[in-house]
Amino acid sequence: MHIAFFTNSYRPVISGVVRSITLFRKALSDLGHNVFIFAQKAEGYTDDEPFIFRYPRLPIPLPGDCPASLPISNFINQLLPCLKLDIIHTHHPIMIGEAGMVKARELNLPLVFTFHSQYDEYGQYYFPIQQEKVQDFVRDLVVTWVDDYLRHCTHIIVPSYSMLELLTKTYKVRDCVTVIPTGIDLSSYQLADGTAIRRQLGWQNNRVMVTAGRLAPEKNLKTVLRAFSIASQSVPELRLLIIGDGPERGALEQMAQKMGLSALVHFTGLISLENMPAYLKAGDFFCMASTVETQGLVTMEAMAAGLPPVAVDAVGTRDIVDDNLNGFLTQNSSQSLAEAILRICSETDILSRMKAACIQKAESFSIYRQAEKLLEVYHQAIVDKKAGKTVTVGDG
Repeated sequence: MHIAFFTNSYRPVISGVVRSITLFRKALSDLGHNVFIFAQKAEGYTDDEPFIFRYPRLPIPLPGDCPASLPISNFINQLLPCLKLDIIHTHHPIMIGEAGMVKARELNLPLVFTFHSQYDEYGQYYFPIQQEKVQDFVRDLVVTWVDDYLRHCTHIIVPSYSMLELLTKTYKVRDCVTVIPTGIDLSSYQLADGTAIRRQLGWQNNRVMVTAGRLAPEKNLKTVLRAFSIASQSVPELRLLIIGDGPERGALEQMAQKMGLSALVHFTGLISLENMPAYLKAGDFFCMASTVETQGLVTMEAMAAGLPPVAVDAVGTRDIVDDNLNGFLTQNSSQSLAEAILRICSETDILSRMKAACIQKAESFSIYRQAEKLLEVYHQAIVDKKAGKTVTVGDG
């Protein structure tokens, strides 16, 4: 098949959406299919992969430190018909996602959309006016915008059953939706070794807690820092490795310094996808406090590396973490997280048992299994497009 991915984010950006696109593209290519990427231009970055096509980027910062794109390109307009596409698959509902929607209509192609994010929840983190009425207005506006986009789709993919429930409740999507988690290239985690990273940090004899992801307000990392501060008072050998970068990094570093944690916490900055398995394997267990995950891909990656998660019980995360079996789910508070951290640090038998359970659970996350499911959706979308069938939203 010839497949086009339209996305606002791609390399060199590191995020859950980019990881999903990268993993699915590799798996689909390995299975004999051609995947073309349409993304925005990245200043100072040269693509080392084939079939990456870039739209212009505008010097206008959007909420969340994300640059805006201008999805207009005569070259891409002329190129698309020549690619003989079977499917257009979009990964965002705005900007380049809208361009993908328009091109699907012009070329009479099925439009598949992956609902990656809880878009209606992001206003509370990034919209500058925090009054309740204003936030409600922003949320309603986003819901209306996304609702309209969904009506143009032939099929929708969600990465978890929690997101399927949200889609059904908020947008009243009634059909043409399939749950397909982003998979993991398990071999990279089986071969990875974090020993050199621990040695570099001087943490060979320490208990290392890892958290990872974009350092942004919605990831709730201040709760992680507070939980670590509480736990480290009882476990002086405990250390915290924070993998990633983002707009809140400076504030988090200042917070760690004010709390007297600078010597116990290390910020890695941006880490490439290829190096991520080794950095995860440098830890003993994982911590996730985000409440806006649609799947919790980085938590899945941590489990593939054998790191039991201590995580806030929230949408997405609870789909993959089995409480008391391969990790702990807690309330959204630093104290609750800290209590779970102390338990996993003090009870050696729990840590070893959970590590084995994580690796076993990770077998179900194979990217090739998920890519086969994605191909089934594509074939069904082609049939539905010919029959004139689209997603049913609300009363439509």
